[in-house]
Amino acid sequence: MIIHDIDPVAFSIGSFKVHWYGITYLAGFALAWWLGTVRARQPGSGWNAEQVSDIIFYAAVGVIAGGRLGYMLFYNPFLPAGEASQFWEVWKGGMSFHGGLIGVLIAMWLFGRRYRKGFFEVADFVAPLVPLGLGAGRIGNYINAELWGKVSDLPWAVVFPTGGPLPRHPSMLYEFFLEGVVLFVMLWWFSNKAPPRMAVSGLFLLGYGSFRFLVEFVREPDRQLGYLAFDWFTMGQALSLPMIIGGGALMWWAYRSAKNN
Repeated sequence: MIIHDIDPVAFSIGSFKVHWYGITYLAGFALAWWLGTVRARQPGSGWNAEQVSDIIFYAAVGVIAGGRLGYMLFYNPFLPAGEASQFWEVWKGGMSFHGGLIGVLIAMWLFGRRYRKGFFEVADFVAPLVPLGLGAGRIGNYINAELWGKVSDLPWAVVFPTGGPLPRHPSMLYEFFLEGVVLFVMLWWFSNKAPPRMAVSGLFLLGYGSFRFLVEFVREPDRQLGYLAFDWFTMGQALSLPMIIGGGALMWWAYRSAKNN
């Protein structure tokens, strides 16, 4: 059993506080930019350093705006009007991946229009850059002691200050490993095999959706929502199912189109 005792504030300058949660997001964007520059240097990539910097900026805006708005709409839709200012308090956590994904999809579409790139040309380039940023965000969740799992007697279970006296699954660390490390390795390897257009995007959706769906079985559902059905089906699973189906369909269509051509 592990006792969680991490201060979410990394350091303070007077009354200004810098939270670990924000630092992990900055680290995620920095990693995505670095990986993007590595890929852009590869022969025939069709990308340059300026485009990489711009797509990371577009994606960052999409992640933050979409992630926060998605959290408010999907997980906290009945927030009193007087507390709407909480939208800007991102340092406290409360970011929806699925809302952030929608924000990034819009950002990629806008970027593609500016640089005359097809949507899936952009999406296939961006997908392998995302998982390490997702992993960094899950470390931020752990430091914030949020999104913890169900009660557990496993030796690595953690007592969180916000989760009561009983040890729980550190589900955010499970997600760090699966959505961050494993998904990154899968996508980086797969994208280097010259797959057909749309296939990398499809694998991202399929991989993330599957990993998230599985971890939800040991993750405590949001208190304001509880289980949506069957005493086990959560909002996270409901939002991940379309990703699994859509990702599988994209991969099937990508290889079918390549075969016909």
